[in-house]
Amino acid sequence: MLHRKIYQLCCDGREVWIFLRDQQRWIERARILDIEGDLVTLRYETEEEDEVCSWEEMVRLESIGAVTQKLASVPKGNVDPLVSDDCPEAEQLSNQPSSESNES
Repeated sequence: MLHRKIYQLCCDGREVWIFLRDQQRWIERARILDIEGDLVTLRYETEEEDEVCSWEEMVRLESIGAVTQKLASVPKGNVDPLVSDDCPEAEQLSNQPSSESNES
């Protein structure tokens, strides 16, 4: 089951957070590049002081304890959310009820 899900995430190319059981650590914002047998190849970046490091790591499927992905994010603070008035006029929904709903 996990193998199929990781394969699907690999095909989607989305960022994932992976917990490695044997090392008791999270790999954040990784991309799954390849699955070959029981080896999963990951690529991710870390920031250390003034330096950004790019890593490519191969882990065994059995050492993966959890895989999560971000579904959505909402800004914190005093940020006003976008409302329909902020979208272009061509994309706004009209306020007039449709004639189909009045026919019933």
